[in-house]
Amino acid sequence: MSDIAASAIDLCRALVQCPSITPEDAGAQGVLEKRLRAAGFKTHPIVFSQEGTPDVANLYARFGEGSPHFVFAGHTDVVPPGAAASWRFDPFSAELADGAIFGRGVADMKGAIAAFAAAACAFAERGGAGRGSISLLITGDEEGPAINGTEKLLRWAYERGERFDHCLVGEPTNPDALGQMIKIGRRGSLNGTLTVKGRQGHVAYPQRAINPVPHIVRLIGALIAAPLDSGTAHFDASNLEIVSVDVGNPAFNVIPAEARARFNIRFNDLWTPETLSAELHARIEAARSGADYLMRFEPCNALAFLTPPDRFTDLVCAAIEKHTGRRPSLSTSGGTSDARFIRAYCPVVEFGLAGATMHMIDECAPVKDIRTLTGIYATLLEDYFSSVP
Repeated sequence: MSDIAASAIDLCRALVQCPSITPEDAGAQGVLEKRLRAAGFKTHPIVFSQEGTPDVANLYARFGEGSPHFVFAGHTDVVPPGAAASWRFDPFSAELADGAIFGRGVADMKGAIAAFAAAACAFAERGGAGRGSISLLITGDEEGPAINGTEKLLRWAYERGERFDHCLVGEPTNPDALGQMIKIGRRGSLNGTLTVKGRQGHVAYPQRAINPVPHIVRLIGALIAAPLDSGTAHFDASNLEIVSVDVGNPAFNVIPAEARARFNIRFNDLWTPETLSAELHARIEAARSGADYLMRFEPCNALAFLTPPDRFTDLVCAAIEKHTGRRPSLSTSGGTSDARFIRAYCPVVEFGLAGATMHMIDECAPVKDIRTLTGIYATLLEDYFSSVP
């Protein structure tokens, strides 16, 4: 295991040293592809394009034939580092210090990619399962608009005949310590804008104007007055958060012509975008009292989903407990991930490093955690394929 772990550490540092800020690849997927090809994987680098969006590099790699077909998924793109001068080390130097690797993307999620790639390569180099397949789905478009990434890569794979049985995404699922949590689902995310029309006028002559501000205050109150639900067996309660209210009015003596509120809803498996839209329109209609309003929702590709606990989740939990001594909780908390696309093709769970420093200045991951995570992934592969009837 020490050789596998050392390979993961070296690969992690090489990946972090590629400044792959969305949508740039900066050589990251080439580094990964070289390692996979050396282990016998067949690799397919693919660039997807769409008008009005940047081109994005993606990578699909497969070892073996037939089923069961196990997939690791992840993203090599990272968020911008912010002010490099604020970092302890250059954010793309992958510096080793205090027992950790420092750099943008090491926690989210190049450390996990290195760990599962090292585990998969070692498994393949030993001859694999003798039956079945291991694949990697890697995108460069998770931190961005997610248009030319995993969703298109999945469709491309399906159209060429690829069929997946189970998938693990290496997102940083643990709040503080490795082994605390796996994600067996995610809440959905829906964005909306409420616009209230008024009539601009002088504040000294309010009878000649229609002030939209009191109306939008009342309508916002109607949106948030009652809980959407009280949660379900595996999900917290859905929540609606107002993220901005704006009238675009710099003057004190002018009644504005329009007021806008923007909001986001993180919703559980009781809702779809359509049923949520209907519920919120009903709330607004009941409270409108003559307000001239428009409520618009953005296109939604983030639906709530759940992978019910079963033999596969038990295998993941057992591998984690073996290496960390912790039995992870099964959670659907947090934001969205590319698992929302994968769930349409096969059962999917998420497990990676601790996310305490992701997207922050001085993002880092302990070397021992990357080593342990590599061991977890290696054990999972052994147990997964040895349990094939």
